[in-house]
Amino acid sequence: MFDTIVRINSVINDFVWVKIGLFLLIGTGILTTVITKFFQVVHIKEWWMSTIGGIFKKESKVRENNDKGGVSQFQALCTALAATIGTGNIAGVSAAICTGGPGAVFWMWVAAFFGMMTSFSENILGIYYRRRNKNGEWSGGAMYYLKDGLGNYKGCKKLGSVLAVVFAICAILASFGIGNMGQVNKIVINLENAFFTNFGLDFGYAFGNVKWTSLIIGIVLMVIGGLIILGGIQRIAAVAEKVVPFMAIAYIIGCLAVFFMHIDMVGDIFVSIFKFAFGVDAVVGGAVGISIKQVVTQGCKRGVFSNEAGLGSAVMVNASSNVKEPVKQGMWGILQVFIDTFVVCTMTAVVVLSSGSINLETGIVNKGVDDATLVANAFGNSFGIVGNIFIAVSILLFAFTTVLGWSHYGCKSFEYLFGEKATKFYRVFFVLMIVSGSLMTSSIAWDISDTFNGMMMIPNLIGVVSLSPMVIKITQNYVDRKIKKKDIEPALSYDANIQAETAKAIKEEA
Repeated sequence: MFDTIVRINSVINDFVWVKIGLFLLIGTGILTTVITKFFQVVHIKEWWMSTIGGIFKKESKVRENNDKGGVSQFQALCTALAATIGTGNIAGVSAAICTGGPGAVFWMWVAAFFGMMTSFSENILGIYYRRRNKNGEWSGGAMYYLKDGLGNYKGCKKLGSVLAVVFAICAILASFGIGNMGQVNKIVINLENAFFTNFGLDFGYAFGNVKWTSLIIGIVLMVIGGLIILGGIQRIAAVAEKVVPFMAIAYIIGCLAVFFMHIDMVGDIFVSIFKFAFGVDAVVGGAVGISIKQVVTQGCKRGVFSNEAGLGSAVMVNASSNVKEPVKQGMWGILQVFIDTFVVCTMTAVVVLSSGSINLETGIVNKGVDDATLVANAFGNSFGIVGNIFIAVSILLFAFTTVLGWSHYGCKSFEYLFGEKATKFYRVFFVLMIVSGSLMTSSIAWDISDTFNGMMMIPNLIGVVSLSPMVIKITQNYVDRKIKKKDIEPALSYDANIQAETAKAIKEEA
């Protein structure tokens, strides 16, 4: 059965990623960058001070939340980062380099640079087209701007509604792939390697090819996940707010330690990244070269797997923010991609390329290298068994918080299709499915996650591209009011009631 799944998945994956997805992904990033006049560069001070700068200001309100139906701006960032900083930042970067060579890192950066504005645009539309559900919670995401945004164009009502349903279905499927099975699978592999294999412990098999250790880890994760996920977005955001900053800083410090231990290799590492960005020729001895198609595909694919810009996923938690200005939440989207790819993924790439497992002269991976445990081995070579344990705990935190964040994405998509009451069924089923990720093989779980990503990305990007005029309007409105200090009416919501209510609140705060 697994062989059949692999064959079917391979065909679908190739179609949605290679033939359509990457062109649409990069094209949308370029489009949104151009129409916003390179906002991520021109207004770098504005988005930097409005996001990371606001976290450290006493008078800032980014940590405050007086909205019972939402979360604070900082909680929204942490929850979005919880969902994005996962195995894609560790195992995903390793896989990209092993398959696409060092040059794949360059294309991760390219995809992230343009992806910053894709994320910016998604979040703007998410806030602008959101609404409150019957429980008083904010509900937003690609399904809403497809239905009410694209669907508002002449002759596009049915198209918008159909694409909204397609996106919601794909997001639910993706939540079990990228947000559940793929993450749990990597947790199990690395915990077994660090805490059992390294100490020579083997408890045998529970049934078939399923180890007792895999089953037990899966059950423990399911129980802990259930305690948090069943509490809804408020509990998920509260946990993310505490765990994400700690895990990100700890991982960066660990990577910097490895970086300084191999400081003499830094020049060669970055030379290899740019040198092999356009493919690796075959070398003497029968080694197989890496084509430019492989390099670009792996870099962009793993990049979006990591930062999720273009998927439309993080919009669902960003839309829950108590922020009133769509552009302000858009700027948090820029920061999210920046932290995820330019900081965390780059750190992982440096560790991988300094490990000795990649030949920096040829760009070819050494024989016998396993991308699933490459980073763990790199830390192990530098710090011994402590390094292996460190990376196993890092993956545990990264991947598990991703599971928490994606449970909310799937839940909001389920809510769109079946209503608020049905979300209880989804949460319970999602929690139970955590165990299945611990029992699957690495390649199947990872490949399925890739496919689901692509399937939800396409309708979302169609929505972003078609609504680019609205992105221009909202962005320019913000720039005119906040930067150029013009006295004009703010563009805050498509809904007249929400627009009036929010505009009033802004005036009162001023």
